[in-house]
Amino acid sequence: MSLLLLLAALPTLYWTGPVETAPTLRDAGVERIAVPLESLQAWKAAGFEATPLSPAAVEAREKLPVPGLQGQAALASATRTPWVVANGWRFLRKEGGLYRYEPPMGHAALAAAEAFAYGADAVLKVQPSDLVELGRMLAFLREAPAPDLPAVTDIAVVDDGSALIGEVMNLLARRNLLFRPVARRPAKGIFAVELGSREFPKQDAADPSALAQKIRRALGDEQRSLRLYGSEVVIGRLTGDAGRARLDLVNYGGRDVVGLRVRLRGRYAVTEANVAGQGHVPVEDAVLTDEATEFTIARMAAYAVVLLPVLK
Repeated sequence: MSLLLLLAALPTLYWTGPVETAPTLRDAGVERIAVPLESLQAWKAAGFEATPLSPAAVEAREKLPVPGLQGQAALASATRTPWVVANGWRFLRKEGGLYRYEPPMGHAALAAAEAFAYGADAVLKVQPSDLVELGRMLAFLREAPAPDLPAVTDIAVVDDGSALIGEVMNLLARRNLLFRPVARRPAKGIFAVELGSREFPKQDAADPSALAQKIRRALGDEQRSLRLYGSEVVIGRLTGDAGRARLDLVNYGGRDVVGLRVRLRGRYAVTEANVAGQGHVPVEDAVLTDEATEFTIARMAAYAVVLLPVLK
């Protein structure tokens, strides 16, 4: 993996503070920043990898919703599914987009992990109190391989540009149903969803949640490339080719997930996961069958990545 590709995949802190704040950033472990042009040379002289970015250019980027749980603990109960706010579907819908996060305190590290998992071009405007946690996450991401594999796709969603189909994509992503937006229905070769078709009439979109469940049933769980058990707040992104795969896992719950069970369609060699805050840890209870690979990650906080060589 080239250094340039890795740096391109990393989210960037946008910092408008004076160069006198350099010790604060350095103590937090932040090495790469975007700054207004007038302060660029001063930050470079201070030893930072700085790139110019005007305030107008930052504001022109699409502002993303704050990732996490909507309402936080207020929605966590035995009878209500947590409402996860995640932006992966936005990145898939608009490849090559330019984004910005302005997360409140406590959300910067999660935002950085989410952007990295999808290879999104994102800058972060964060609270100074979040610099340490952000710095830790950025240090972890610098050591992780950059996402460089094509997305694994089980569903082609015909994107008509509407907010309704956008919400369907959102709900598919939250259910770990791997999709890709397409401009027109593929002739063959992949399960397709098109509003207005015989299988999915437009009135189905009146209840996007029910429609997402209908899509899941029509696809069939055995045809899903990824299934997660033990959490409703972890979203996975699976990428891969004929020789290797990669699973990025983002935990939106704000607290550690214990005993996350992963099932992948296909046969992979898996021994460890690279978990933020822990490093390389062995997976547990790995099971390999003719059709699938299963394993458990004992504990994960905001982010983990698993590299998966394909078994021939």
